Amino acid sequence: MCPALPAHSCPRGRLWGTGWCPPVMLNHSSEGSAPSPKPKLGEHSHKSATEKTKPTGWLGWCPRLHTVLLQLLLIYISVPFLIRLFPVILTKFVFLNFLAFPFFADLRQPALLLNNTISLYLPTEPGVTVGIWHTVPGSSGNEARGREQRWFEEALADAHPIIIYLHGNGGTRAARHRIQFMKLMGAAGFHILALDYRGYGDSSGQPSESGFTTDVLALYDWAKARSGNSSIIFWGHSLGTGIATNAARKLQEERGVQVDAVVLESPYTNIRDAAANIPITKIYRQFPGFEYLILDSMALGNMFFRNDENVKVLACPLLILHAEDDTVLPPRLGRQLFETARRAYKDKSKVKFITFPGKLGLGHDYISSNPELPTLVKDFLNMK
Repeated sequence: MCPALPAHSCPRGRLWGTGWCPPVMLNHSSEGSAPSPKPKLGEHSHKSATEKTKPTGWLGWCPRLHTVLLQLLLIYISVPFLIRLFPVILTKFVFLNFLAFPFFADLRQPALLLNNTISLYLPTEPGVTVGIWHTVPGSSGNEARGREQRWFEEALADAHPIIIYLHGNGGTRAARHRIQFMKLMGAAGFHILALDYRGYGDSSGQPSESGFTTDVLALYDWAKARSGNSSIIFWGHSLGTGIATNAARKLQEERGVQVDAVVLESPYTNIRDAAANIPITKIYRQFPGFEYLILDSMALGNMFFRNDENVKVLACPLLILHAEDDTVLPPRLGRQLFETARRAYKDKSKVKFITFPGKLGLGHDYISSNPELPTLVKDFLNMK
């Protein structure tokens, strides 16, 4: 029931005679009813302001997202200038020797990953020693079991061809596709000498283009002293193609000696062209000053790897291999290199370019998984 009120306090008296009044008409000061405290004006205003300014849900992330995007933009803009100022940064990205995958492989124990293989270490200059795996041909597998390094060295003179395998950037000689190469070519009757250049794997020293050439020539001399009449082939993959042609050219120009053959797998014309085409630089190709800030900085870091200049000098058999689905170094670079070499070689039959269809899925790293590879190489080199 509604307490007694003056008639003017309850419109129409009791609502349609029910004895009830709308709550808004109640007198809160009536007896038995405690007055509700009025909120202080300051408190009410402060709460309202807080509720209005505090974003909720995804709106709360907007300021943070703005900050993150701004930081990413600053990094994106800064990187080319830092590379130009400090070219040593670029050498880290090119060599990737700090990515020593597979990370838990024991390079001293290749038998855990490969048959017929030992690990050895070769000083290449004062203060630098490189790690090498020697895989003997599969036909010698049974005899190789339990043998010491001396037996492996003597086996180099067994008339089987010797491949000095020069891998690409990143990782060690224990990387999966490199082991696949050693298995395939070893089973086909080749000796494989796979080294980690200075600064890679368990090799000492700091990586550099000139240092890599020194390492390869030291290994060549070591193998040549033990190989008898066995032929020696430089086989470079990716970054290693530039190392292979550097070593072959230096051997020819400074000593008048030709390596028996050079095989270039997934090559490039020169390191500047390679950097302009690899996926990691795609986000900078439209950046103002891309060539000056990044590509020209290769020379400041003493990185050239001039395959296109080196092949003009070589006279040994040269085989170039490229997969059509190579997304790291496009096959057109391999074709350009082939055309350059073919124009320079007097004996055109010494230069050959083999492509592998994209449907095979070989990409940049897995030409060595093609079972036809040994036959293709032997046919080119006129080997049985």
